[in-house]
Amino acid sequence: MRLLAWVLRAALFLLLFGLALNNQHEVTVNGLFGTEWQAPMIVVILASFVAGVALALAAVGLRRWPLGLPLRAPQSPAVRTVDGPPRDGL
Repeated sequence: MRLLAWVLRAALFLLLFGLALNNQHEVTVNGLFGTEWQAPMIVVILASFVAGVALALAAVGLRRWPLGLPLRAPQSPAVRTVDGPPRDGL
């Protein structure tokens, strides 16, 4: 199973490396008020990906922040035992 995971990681790396090699030409990103940014296409793609991940993490964090919920599940959940049937519908 570990070998399969490493083979998949290597395949993903080679695919992304090939993408980077094929997208080395310069592109121009036109911004507001006449601003321009020229960079290799792979840098623009990587910057877009990083910005998307950051926005998603911020959205999750802001949604959980007012509730005081942890961002990850507790490591060992407590197990409660029940002594008998619930009383008064509780």
